[in-house]
Amino acid sequence: MDRWQAMRIFVKVAEAESFAESARLLHMSAPAVTRAIAALEETIGTRLFVRTTRSVKLTESGTRYFDDCRRILSDIVEAEAAASGSYAKPSGTLVVTASTLFGQMYVLPIMMEYLDTHPGMSGRTLFLDRPVNIVEDGVDVAIRIGHLPDSGFTAIKVGMVRRVICGAPSYFEKNGIPASPSDLKDHRIVTSTSAWASPEWRFAGDERVIVRPALQCNTNEAAIATAKAGWGLTRLLHYQIGPALVEGNLQIILGEHEEPPLPIHVLYPEGRHAPAKVRAFLELAVSRLRSNRLLN
Repeated sequence: MDRWQAMRIFVKVAEAESFAESARLLHMSAPAVTRAIAALEETIGTRLFVRTTRSVKLTESGTRYFDDCRRILSDIVEAEAAASGSYAKPSGTLVVTASTLFGQMYVLPIMMEYLDTHPGMSGRTLFLDRPVNIVEDGVDVAIRIGHLPDSGFTAIKVGMVRRVICGAPSYFEKNGIPASPSDLKDHRIVTSTSAWASPEWRFAGDERVIVRPALQCNTNEAAIATAKAGWGLTRLLHYQIGPALVEGNLQIILGEHEEPPLPIHVLYPEGRHAPAKVRAFLELAVSRLRSNRLLN
C-alpha cells in the first residue's frame, strides 16, 4: 500500500476513533485497515494509537502526525482539483446541512438559486435537528445556530436569532399577558422537544423559571400550530415564527426579559482551500442571510 493511501486510512481512523467504522466508511475490511495502520506505525517507528476494547485514541506522536497528514492530504486534493479545473469553476455535488425548519425556510431557497446559477452542479441537503459530523458525512457547508465549539473549521457570522415566548392574540384576550417570567407558572405552556428538552427557561439577568408543559410536541411546527390555535404559550427561535408574526397570528411577549441573541454562522472545513463550488455558495449564502431582516 502506498504512503498516501496509508495516510488517508490513518486520518479516517483518527476522525472516527474506530477501526470498524473507518473500514465501513472507506469500503475496506476491518483487518485491512488494521494492517495498514500497523504497517504505517512500523514504517514511522512509533505508535500512533492507544487501543483498548472500547476506544481508539491518538498518542501524542499520533496527534502531531494527524495534523501533518491532514495538511498534506489537503494539499494533494487542492493540487489535483487545480489541475482538473474544479477550483476555477463549480462542479460536482454540493452538500449543505442546517436545522430542519431553518433549512426549509432559508437555506433551501438559497440552494435552488445556487443550482439555477450553476446548472452543471447538483445539490444535497441534510436538514436535521441534531448535530451532523461535517467530515464523516461529507458536508461542504453547514449553517449552525448557537455558540460554536473550537474547531479547525472556518466560520462566517451571518446573523443572530432570539429565543422568544409567543402566543396568539386570542389566548391573551382570554388569559391575559404575563408581566414577568415568574407569571408563566399561571399559564398553559407548550414545548418543542426538538428545540431543547430542558424545563428550565433562562432570561436576562440570569433569571430562571422552571416550566411544566401541558403539552410536549416533538416538532417545532406542531408547537407553532398549537400556539397559533390559542391553546397555550410556547418558546422558540424568533425566525421560526416569522410568517405568523407578519400575519398577526402570534405575538411576542416578555421581550425585555430575553437572553442575548444566538449567533448564526456559515461553517466550512476547507478554509482558503475551499473549491469553487463551496466559494460560490458561500458568496451567495452570506449575502442572502445577512440581508434577511428576520435574522439580524
